Amino acid sequence: MGESPYRFISDAYGKNHFELDKPFISVLDYLNYDYRGAGLPSLGEFAGRDVYEVADYVDKVARPKLIVWSLDGERVDRVWLDPAERMVLEKLVGHYGVVRSPFTSGDWVRYFASIYLIGDPGIACILTVTNQTAYSVYKYGDEATKKRFLPLLTGEGAQVNGKGFMFGATWFTEVQGGSDLGANTVEALRAGDTWRLNGNTKYFSSDAGLAGAALVTARPRGAEPGVKGIALFLVPELDSNGRRNFSVRRLKEKSGTLAVPTGEVEFHDSEAILLGEAEKGVYYTLEGLMVSRLSNAVGALGIARKAYLEAYYYAKRRKAFGRSLIEHPLVQRDLLEMETYIEGTMTLTFSGIHHFQGTYKDTPPYTDEYHYARLLTHIAKNMTADMAAHVTKLAMELHGGIGFLAEFPVERWHREALITPIWEGSSNIQALDMLEAIAKKAAHQPLLSELEGMSKDIRGDAGRSLYTHSLEVLRKTLDTLSTLSLDEAQFQAKDILERLGHSIAVATLTHMANILDSKRILTVAHLYHTRFIRKEPLPRLRAEEISEVIEIDRDRGEQSAGRREVE
Repeated sequence: MGESPYRFISDAYGKNHFELDKPFISVLDYLNYDYRGAGLPSLGEFAGRDVYEVADYVDKVARPKLIVWSLDGERVDRVWLDPAERMVLEKLVGHYGVVRSPFTSGDWVRYFASIYLIGDPGIACILTVTNQTAYSVYKYGDEATKKRFLPLLTGEGAQVNGKGFMFGATWFTEVQGGSDLGANTVEALRAGDTWRLNGNTKYFSSDAGLAGAALVTARPRGAEPGVKGIALFLVPELDSNGRRNFSVRRLKEKSGTLAVPTGEVEFHDSEAILLGEAEKGVYYTLEGLMVSRLSNAVGALGIARKAYLEAYYYAKRRKAFGRSLIEHPLVQRDLLEMETYIEGTMTLTFSGIHHFQGTYKDTPPYTDEYHYARLLTHIAKNMTADMAAHVTKLAMELHGGIGFLAEFPVERWHREALITPIWEGSSNIQALDMLEAIAKKAAHQPLLSELEGMSKDIRGDAGRSLYTHSLEVLRKTLDTLSTLSLDEAQFQAKDILERLGHSIAVATLTHMANILDSKRILTVAHLYHTRFIRKEPLPRLRAEEISEVIEIDRDRGEQSAGRREVE
């Protein structure tokens, strides 16, 4: 059949999205992570070809369809995926083991790196909610529940034909409450050894019609009102008699994330399995949201990176006014800002992932390190969402008129970016939860301690100046927060989160530049500091320095040098 004609409309298609992404490789080097042993180069090849094309095809041509009735008049409520999307998902779960590594080797970096490389938020969402489901079963399911569901959810026995694994789901949001879990009305009633759920208010249910089992929040009859009365259940697709255990009312019409079916779910005496202790359900739910919020962060990074690739390669080959777009100073300026923003928020996010990796087995009551990881997660989730919306907008602009045409892929990346401030708790929710982590859990204390400890690794006047100022801004922001009334703190919460996030990004970039002996990363730290902390225009760098930053696929000696050991 020859090569796909998709290559005529996408500049990012057909490339290895891991091997060309030298800044991402630097972040993994900074974490001292064995990315080749984890198989990320192979996944990068698959992500840059099959996943990239299929995700765009689904968006433009082949959206999931809900099949309600069988030929025999039986209610089936199953989603029909395009066969190409099904193939991609089966390969990601079976061959690449995207969901598996956290539960077989405790490797969360591989999982989050995979979501970043996949990029498409619809496909990534299917894998994320499956991972969340597995995570809750892994931590709080009894032995029978683990034995029954974990191998299927993680894809441990997955086969190429789609057998041997199931997708999960997380159905928390209800129409009357949105992010307010305490307003949930789906009720759980215990009848002997069985729990049964009733309610028709689950309104944004990802993987509806696709999941073989779903995490569901419900209120046991007689439980206290509000969020503390919420318990967490696992609800299988089929009941103990093999009949459908819940119904899917309809699928949503969405402006993006079309690869994942999102619907409305109803429970009518649905059989359910209680996870852990009923009165701790809200804590278990929030633990799962740590996973999805970090997934949202790396997903936003992945979206921005795909848009950057489209813009970067287009600017290299497109000519205007007698020279390539990439030779024009304003285009260079836009690419510099895009790349700087991506890299700063990437280091922030993977710092959060590093700390989550060390605390993912924590259970209530939690350690200080867990609350620190949660603080970083709230900050990273918001920062990456804002970044993705901005970067994808600039990527569209750099394409001119064709950037606004639905027939080309770059406009889709901007549409996809706009879900990231909303998913898994809106930006307002993240900012308020950040305040709670600081005020009630003192989660900023480990942050300050870590950054102060990292300062000993900083060499050279330029690096020390950047690091010192970013730490000063962070401390000043926290000091100011401590003087505010509750209402004033909430009013300013998103601005406070942003200042903290930018400060952490610059400090981490500067530290990474020293650990990896990278002048390029120090340049990025300087650019990020100028643009996002000082709020000043980007400085015009020398031509070679500009190329060093924006040419992310450029081979550099430092890439193979790896990490500088520190005492």
